[in-house]
Amino acid sequence: MGRVGTALRELRGAQKSAKGVSLYSRFVNRPTGRYLAAGSYALGLTPNQVTLISAAFSFAAVAAVALTGPSWALGAAVWAALAVGFAFDSADGQLARLRGGGSAAGEWLDHVVDAAKLTALHSCVLIAFYRFPEEYGTTADGWLLVPLGFQFAAVVTFFGGLLTEKLKPKPAPGSPAAAPSTAHAVALLPVDYGVFCLVFLLLGGGKLFAWAYAGLGAVAALFLVAFLAKWFRELSAVRR
Repeated sequence: MGRVGTALRELRGAQKSAKGVSLYSRFVNRPTGRYLAAGSYALGLTPNQVTLISAAFSFAAVAAVALTGPSWALGAAVWAALAVGFAFDSADGQLARLRGGGSAAGEWLDHVVDAAKLTALHSCVLIAFYRFPEEYGTTADGWLLVPLGFQFAAVVTFFGGLLTEKLKPKPAPGSPAAAPSTAHAVALLPVDYGVFCLVFLLLGGGKLFAWAYAGLGAVAALFLVAFLAKWFRELSAVRR
């Protein structure tokens, strides 16, 4: 416990800014990731190994959605695997900071895994809707467009946000960080990945899951429009 306790103390003072982060990520995912990072540090794991552990949990859940008919037990297992994978996704960056900083290759691997996870998850929901239409109530062909639309919104939001952060000028060293807004953190909850994972608890409801998933997809599309307008406006003021 000595190494874990020391790591936890150091990690508490090395957290990223909470600006632009939803309440779930701030108060659930990041703290859970902090404990996983401390445990990984004690075990001598590298950030890249933690990234691959995150991928293993996430893709196991993805495969289960596509290959297994809906049930409440499946929903609980899929949610748990996705949530643990998301927490390890937070842990790899925290572990990198604990070890003195990450590498370009590590950041590349982290983003590639995130992009693959997003595309695979929505693709497997599409497969599930196609393979088990009676259970999900997705006999109409139009239902197959829902995961495609959700995937489009999720991937463009992910890439657009990542690219915006890369293109925006970095704050001057020593400048105070902007205080996080609680209202903004609450508003971001509908498009937080951790909140999205909760919808899989409804897998046993079949049609209930399909409609809840479609509802979150519609919200993701609306947020995408708002995000794109905001990011374009911010970058329009940047001179390169």
